[in-house]
Amino acid sequence: MKKTWQLTAGSVALVSLIVSGCSSGSGSNGGSNGEVLHLKWSTWGNPGELKRFYELTDQYNKDHKNVKWELVAVPNDGYEEKIITQLQGGTAPDAFYAGDATVVKLIANGSISELTSLIDSPSSPIKASDFADGLWGGAKRDDKIYGVTVDCNPLVMYYNKKVLQDAGIADDPQQLYESGAWNWQKLTELTSKLQAAGKYGLVLEDWSAPIYSWATTNGGKIYDKEQGGKFIGDTDSKTVEAFQFLADNVKNKNFVFSGSLPKGQGADAMFMSNQVGFGIAGRWWVPQYNANTALQYDIVPLPTNTGNKMEPAGIPTAYMVMNKKTAHPKETYDFLSYFVSKEGQQFRLKGGNAVPSVSGVDDLVLDDKAQPAHAQYFLDAREIGYALWPSESAVPGASDVVKDNYDLMLLGKQDAATTLKKMAEGVNKKIAEASAN
Repeated sequence: MKKTWQLTAGSVALVSLIVSGCSSGSGSNGGSNGEVLHLKWSTWGNPGELKRFYELTDQYNKDHKNVKWELVAVPNDGYEEKIITQLQGGTAPDAFYAGDATVVKLIANGSISELTSLIDSPSSPIKASDFADGLWGGAKRDDKIYGVTVDCNPLVMYYNKKVLQDAGIADDPQQLYESGAWNWQKLTELTSKLQAAGKYGLVLEDWSAPIYSWATTNGGKIYDKEQGGKFIGDTDSKTVEAFQFLADNVKNKNFVFSGSLPKGQGADAMFMSNQVGFGIAGRWWVPQYNANTALQYDIVPLPTNTGNKMEPAGIPTAYMVMNKKTAHPKETYDFLSYFVSKEGQQFRLKGGNAVPSVSGVDDLVLDDKAQPAHAQYFLDAREIGYALWPSESAVPGASDVVKDNYDLMLLGKQDAATTLKKMAEGVNKKIAEASAN
């Protein structure tokens, strides 16, 4: 699910064209004449995810005889533009996925329904308290809820046991974490040894969640609510320290930027081929890694530089929202709330590549018969992590400013202080422009 801040890796073929998603008629038991209501929902997804989504849709229809839901899948590339165009033209589905940036835009233009009163209803199968506080992100405005996180992918650090052993490293990151010694200094030491042994230490990627996780695991701040969501990373000493740490390790070749790797090489593939010792990702790496029975790996929380064992890190996620113009809000909310409920996530995520966003189904992650052995850390990270800040996700072009300058730093073309200064100038300019419109 690497799409929410650029989440979900890959795209899917367009399964079918989306046509009108709003039905005529009303009532909770079919139409006014008892006819079956035809409703639509949309999402992106990889082939494995979509297969499960189709199965869930079929099962829901079997269990609810008065409605017939149709899943219309949309490719990840261009998803937001497709949905917004449909909303403007009155042909959007009744319910659909929205990434963190999209949900903020749809709240602002009034395209989606506020869900607070529905969630607070005694008959609702979900409650706001079922979800970790950090997962709401831009889907909540002024304590009003407009979207519910479908699942999540807390960032953790993966380590390749064989690569570490072959490099003569006796330290086990798991034991280091348990003893309170899993920190930036130790990561630098281990990646330096890997680099000396001819391996890559850690591959860095350039999207928002991992970028900002380095700041927050150092106790740093990026945006300030009290200053209207202004980017303050350039003046926050802990954030400045984090960026300098990254720049120094890239210069020393302990860390390597994914954008400088040979064409066709990715962090996940290199990890599986025993070329790299450490990688940062959510649970989306688990299915392919477990399919490789020769791979020896585990996970550990991101190392910190604060003296605390664990600090908040980014959590890619997406939201299920309701089209404000649906002719059948009750039936749509019934489906939406089932989809994100314990029962719905139990159905969708079994053997999957994400972490439940709702409490009560953690056993989906804790499979004692498969790697990673310490999957509990996904859940621990979920409880204290955060979705992307609306300050950035809501502002067109802000993430591009961050990414472009971060790339220059990791390529050795810009120092850490200049990188943060240019990020602040560019992002705050875009925030001001967005506020003026």
